[in-house]
Amino acid sequence: MKKYFISTTFLLICQLLIAQALEHVEPPFWWRNMQNDELQIMLHGEDIGMYRVNIEHSSVDLLAVHQTENPNFLFVDVRILPGKEATSFDIEFEKEGIVVFSQAYDLYERQPNASDREGFDQSDVMYLITPDRFANGNPENDEVEGLLEGPDRSEGFGRHGGDIEGIRQHLDYIKDMGFTAIWLNPVLENDQPKWSYHGYATTDYYKVDTRFGTNEDYVQLSRQASKMGIKMVMDIIVNHCGSNHWWMKDAPTKDWVHQLNQPYVQTNHRKTTLLDPYVAPADREKMVQGWFVPTMPDLNQKNPFMSKYLIQNSIWWIEYAELGGLRQDTYSYPYRDFMSDWTCAIMNEYPNMNIVGEEWFGDPGILAYWQRGKQNADGYTSCLPSLMDFPLQEKLVEALNEEEGWEKGLTKLYLQLGSDYHYPAPEDLVIFPDNHDMPRIFKKLNNDYDLFKMAMAYILTTRGIPQIYYGTEILMAHPESDSHGDIREDFPGGWTGDAVDVFEKKGLTTKQKDAMAYVRRLLHWRQNAKSVHDGSLMHYIPEDGIYVFFRNLGPEHVMVIMNKNETAKKVTLDRFQENIGNAAEGKNVMEDTTIELEDYVEVPAKTVLIIEFSESE
Repeated sequence: MKKYFISTTFLLICQLLIAQALEHVEPPFWWRNMQNDELQIMLHGEDIGMYRVNIEHSSVDLLAVHQTENPNFLFVDVRILPGKEATSFDIEFEKEGIVVFSQAYDLYERQPNASDREGFDQSDVMYLITPDRFANGNPENDEVEGLLEGPDRSEGFGRHGGDIEGIRQHLDYIKDMGFTAIWLNPVLENDQPKWSYHGYATTDYYKVDTRFGTNEDYVQLSRQASKMGIKMVMDIIVNHCGSNHWWMKDAPTKDWVHQLNQPYVQTNHRKTTLLDPYVAPADREKMVQGWFVPTMPDLNQKNPFMSKYLIQNSIWWIEYAELGGLRQDTYSYPYRDFMSDWTCAIMNEYPNMNIVGEEWFGDPGILAYWQRGKQNADGYTSCLPSLMDFPLQEKLVEALNEEEGWEKGLTKLYLQLGSDYHYPAPEDLVIFPDNHDMPRIFKKLNNDYDLFKMAMAYILTTRGIPQIYYGTEILMAHPESDSHGDIREDFPGGWTGDAVDVFEKKGLTTKQKDAMAYVRRLLHWRQNAKSVHDGSLMHYIPEDGIYVFFRNLGPEHVMVIMNKNETAKKVTLDRFQENIGNAAEGKNVMEDTTIELEDYVEVPAKTVLIIEFSESE
């Protein structure tokens, strides 16, 4: 019998051939000199849990290595030591004292003053875009080999081909209109079999969907927009992922998502269960642990690895894409304590950043619970600066559609703002006439153009941070239905061969052109209206279909008069003297004409008159 002697080198080669390459390293890289110097790296690959991990580098301290019941995962905690330059370190995988393979991990140098990055604020107006429906700048990425869903522009819920390049090509239009921030519906990979265009079923948290473009395309868009004075706001989802996310086939832990490999349980959507002092625990549990829909598994933020993963992912995108804000989807659906940790971690890293949470509820008391600075009876604290003001949006539609009455019509706007005492900072709320989840405002107002203009004037002069949905400025109204597929219809001119082209102002009706000009004038005026950005608000009880409010900042004032009547009205000014002071005249903002501020002003029928004036010393 022959004896065979196998060298150590040959053994190593064999082990290297056997060893599976890491399939996922997330975050894929990080930065030095972050406010929080600790980082947790998730490593995924076949049987990597059987290796011992070692890191020896002057820039990094290895703090801990965590194994889970799934041998295909390791979670590595490191402390990143201060330094001025980018560097790279090796994560070594050892077995029986031998380094079998290693993984390089890059640390980058941060941009100057990265922690001071400014988020959107009251001086901004956000333009909300559904990327798949805005403009197809690169038809070559409409269908991508390996991804499940291809293009079908004839299908309302299909992919139509809009992409990041289409948005980039039309930044001039966005800037010319007067918008100063862009909120994009999610652009991360949604590799779902169907209805993946909307972006809310993430299948890779670190990768832009290639049908929209690349990570580099997204960063380029953000940087180019920033140079034009436009902030980028990213849509984030921490409540759920897509059912086709890679970890749904190989989860790190049994509790990575709720009801993993169990019968489907849907959330009850009862948001009051989170605040209700008499709530049945089972009802609250179903609210936060039930799935949103069958294709969106509910993430378990009580799992400490999941919690850290989601927090780091949001910070990674802010740093990587140089963002000017986040919008958090379905804000109240994850665990409350996690949402406190998530917001506070981001605001600690970026004190001037802004985050707006979606809490779709008509009661301001429910919204206020989640805002930073709210003193809640149960002691819950939050670091969330802003919320979407759904109560005001609802009342705006009702106020303009209803007959005037004691608690009807414009009085609803008055009473709604009177409930602002619930909020620690009502001026930080994001206000809007419509968005991607609801019928367009023009349709909600029964295609009444005068009421549409009143709605836009109100949104752009009252307190808060305005957001306008793409196409609202040209009276998009989806006549076929109110389904999401129709609400999120294609922006005319975003596709080669479109008969109507907004960008070229071709094929628009007279009314559409007028609406664009009206919104554009309002937006450009608002950019320099410091009284609207930072001023206080004082309003007067509506009378006879007239609602008056002021935005005041020192001697600078803006007077807004809403006349919902079918006839012109003379509005006497004695009642408002405490705001007008000694000003003798003002400027009609929309017509650039002078208005005397003595006895009365005449307001045309179904019009909002905006008067800018200064008190003399």
